[in-house]
Amino acid sequence: MKLARYHFTPVAAPMAALALGLASLQAAEPTPQQPVPDQLDLPTSIRFALDNNFAIRQARERIKQQEGVVVEVSAREIPTVAASASYQFNDKEIAQTAPPSDRTWAISLTASQVLYAGGGVRSSVKSSTLSRDAALLDLKSAINDALLGVRTSFYNVLLAREKITVQEKNLELLQQQLKTTTDRFNAGTVSSFEKLRAEVAVANAKAPLITARNDYRLAIESLRQSLGFTTNKEEYLRKIPDFVGTLAYTPVNFDLQSAFAAAHNNRPDLQRIAKLVNAREESVTAAKAGYKPTVSAFGGYQLRRGSTNSFGDSNDGWLVGLQSQWNIFDGRATAGRVSQARSVLEQTRLTLTEAQLAAEVEVRRAHSQWQQATELAEASQKVVEQAEEAVRLSNARYNAGTGTQLDVLSAQVDLTTARTNQLQAYYAYNVAVASLRKAMGQADEYLTN
Repeated sequence: MKLARYHFTPVAAPMAALALGLASLQAAEPTPQQPVPDQLDLPTSIRFALDNNFAIRQARERIKQQEGVVVEVSAREIPTVAASASYQFNDKEIAQTAPPSDRTWAISLTASQVLYAGGGVRSSVKSSTLSRDAALLDLKSAINDALLGVRTSFYNVLLAREKITVQEKNLELLQQQLKTTTDRFNAGTVSSFEKLRAEVAVANAKAPLITARNDYRLAIESLRQSLGFTTNKEEYLRKIPDFVGTLAYTPVNFDLQSAFAAAHNNRPDLQRIAKLVNAREESVTAAKAGYKPTVSAFGGYQLRRGSTNSFGDSNDGWLVGLQSQWNIFDGRATAGRVSQARSVLEQTRLTLTEAQLAAEVEVRRAHSQWQQATELAEASQKVVEQAEEAVRLSNARYNAGTGTQLDVLSAQVDLTTARTNQLQAYYAYNVAVASLRKAMGQADEYLTN
């Protein structure tokens, strides 16, 4: 069974990631264990992470928590109904009824509604609603961060796999060179030193191959963590999926000024803090409500003991009225709460300004990294072609007796270096593009295409 069983339909709206996250709130919980797939590509990894990445799942739970806060605070806007009952035995000497009785009981049903609270209730509801909206934007930000991590980890796997191929090709060519040198040594046309040097070159080429294979294993584990992929350890040790994809260089253009504007308008982390600023403003209003009186209306029905202990002789009736409370002096408690709310508001505003500056710096750095990666990727393409031709010519000259073995080994080292540099450049370019898109506040391309 493959991970592709997690179905996904791409959407084109800018809020695709947020909408997908909200829809997932209604989805069933992911299974604790998933089978290791036969094949795994980047789109499937993205889809799987949306349902299983732990940072995304935690962000969804924060939304549920904040929705509970909204329900709790909104309850003050609607009437409350309470029922109470009491039954008491006592000495007749302390009875409060006439004639004196050794027992008393009462049942009441009361409904109350806050009519005026200085705007505190409404402001509290608005503040909690804005905080919930901030949690939704936090989910979108968590999705962008998590999917960037998935992309980077998947590119790491591809890079490590391709490095293995490069080192295997290098070892294969060196082994061919060793065979040629050995044959010529047996024929008496080269010295034992050249044969020894070829053997040393083959031995030295095995160490980078071993390192590349280990990097591949570690990259797979990093990807597994980014995906939130939990499975039986024994099965995972026995089976590794076939990772589908290559590190390609597909040029994309970005304008720095447009990137700044996009970041200010689209980054969910900035939008989240802006929502929190509005929520803190409402919190100040709610705190100031302590300076004003509260007025509530109440009504109900009561049933009390009558002249005898018989239930049929009980007294009952309806009641309705108004109740008001005004803390004329509360020891400056309200002033303290207002001061705290204003301080939190100012801190949140400073956090927003700081986050905007950090976003601009992140965009500038990501744009600079993209420029560097673009130049390196373009430069690496021609070098590989030249290095391959140099290896061909050095082998031809060596076989013709006009070149040296040192020329062949040097050309082979240069080819391996060129291929490795090209892979690294392509990897850096793909990561730079994804990082710049994330810095601009854009959702993963598989969510917007």
